[in-house]
Amino acid sequence: MNTVEQLEAKLAEPSDALIEDLAQTEGDLLLLGIGGKMGPSMARLALNAIRKGGLNKKVIGASRFSSPGLREELERDGVETIAVDLLNDTELQRLPDVENLIYMAGNKFGTSGNESFSWAMNAYVPGRVAERFKRSRIVVFSTGNVYPLTPIARGGATEDGETGPIGEYAQSCLGRERVFEYFAKKNGTPMTIFRLNYAIDLRYGVLLEIAKAVKEGRTIDLRMGHANCIWQGDANEFALRSLRVCSTPPNVVNVTGPETISLRWAAEEFAKRLGTDPVFDGTESDTALLSNAAKSFRLFGYPRVSLAQMIDWIADWVKQGGQTWNKPTHFQEREGKF
Repeated sequence: MNTVEQLEAKLAEPSDALIEDLAQTEGDLLLLGIGGKMGPSMARLALNAIRKGGLNKKVIGASRFSSPGLREELERDGVETIAVDLLNDTELQRLPDVENLIYMAGNKFGTSGNESFSWAMNAYVPGRVAERFKRSRIVVFSTGNVYPLTPIARGGATEDGETGPIGEYAQSCLGRERVFEYFAKKNGTPMTIFRLNYAIDLRYGVLLEIAKAVKEGRTIDLRMGHANCIWQGDANEFALRSLRVCSTPPNVVNVTGPETISLRWAAEEFAKRLGTDPVFDGTESDTALLSNAAKSFRLFGYPRVSLAQMIDWIADWVKQGGQTWNKPTHFQEREGKF
């Protein structure tokens, strides 16, 4: 892939399984919080699946649309857009009734020093949304940050294990889950809690950050020595297919790639492709923020894009100076300060 257009096309390639699942899911789709990193490509993926399957569905995207030009771009692609501030209850109540809701709104970076806003977005707004859309199926985006750091040898936290969020961002995300869970039980609303870490494409993500550091000769902090990641196209597909596995109480699903990735190994792989040497600092800890996504593979199959393929694509992208976003993951963070 050499251009953003080629990247977006790759992200929006639907599988036959996605087309089949959407065919069996009645009603239109509303992507609430479409303006983030994953929303636009998810909308295009859904549209392509609908068109390829000859389905009669609309894709609606709602957001504040603070990024210039995004709303017009989505509308050209065929998404119906609505500008909304979810903290304004009048605007929330005006959103259209839909059978299927993908909830992606929230706040992470900038939490430190502005904790109250993160709690409002991550734990208060979910209750208002859950009441407004109590007759919908809801896929609730959450995060692997709700888990504690786990021993590397365990292979990651599982859905039936204990939560243990570190820091106020992660605590507020667990608050989001609990609030949605309450309203799912109260109103009988079928939901899936979608615990994701980390989605990547060529413009952002854990692997890109490592590749850029290797190319630029910057030091790589190894204290958080291991991570999980999944190609954004696969994560988007799993999110849309999660509409088919919503339940009451909510179905909790970890979403990430199958590997526990050594970040030292990943840096060395990028170094081979970029013709340089990695620079490391610190020693790998015995624990890391890791999720076991075996349940998602049973539900949806394994991701279509492999780790080796992601490394090859990102190395080529970095070599040619491809467009990147200034949206760091802060994957090195062990104290939960975002």
